[in-house]
Amino acid sequence: MKNTKAAVRYATAILDTAIEKGNIDSVLGDMQFVLNLNNEEPAFRNLLSSPIIKPEEKIEVFQKIFSSFEENTKNLVFLMTKNQREVLLPEVADAFVALVKKHRGIVSATLVTATVLNDDVKNKIVSKIADKIEGALEVKEEVDPEIIGGFLMKVGDLHIDATVSNQLNNLKQKLIN
Repeated sequence: MKNTKAAVRYATAILDTAIEKGNIDSVLGDMQFVLNLNNEEPAFRNLLSSPIIKPEEKIEVFQKIFSSFEENTKNLVFLMTKNQREVLLPEVADAFVALVKKHRGIVSATLVTATVLNDDVKNKIVSKIADKIEGALEVKEEVDPEIIGGFLMKVGDLHIDATVSNQLNNLKQKLIN
């Protein structure tokens, strides 16, 4: 999800408020709920983007859906809806999750392998990368049989390509040139 400047501003504001009130984890849970709801319920996405439904009606629905939310999260949702910016809510939630990770020093990484790795091999790869990264590494695993073997590690802008398919492509280029 691409975060717009407005979404990042809203997310920063809610993070500042959550830090001040000491309820970051609760607000994080609220934002993850919004992301899950957005990903799993087309009706929710339709509600957010509908220009036909009046903001007051949306607020009534949101009061029911988000009744267990923290007060500052509800206030944000209602403010965004009142200002007709509710369509940005999933982006705000996504930006908030990213800001919390940054605030806590968590660095997201993706480890792509041809098959599922056992824990020993995975831990060896991750520990070598973690030594070079400032912060705690949060690794998401993906399986892509097309890489044939080896691994591809993505950490922000850093890409470590130790795949067999990449080595074969490099060899092919050397043979051609």
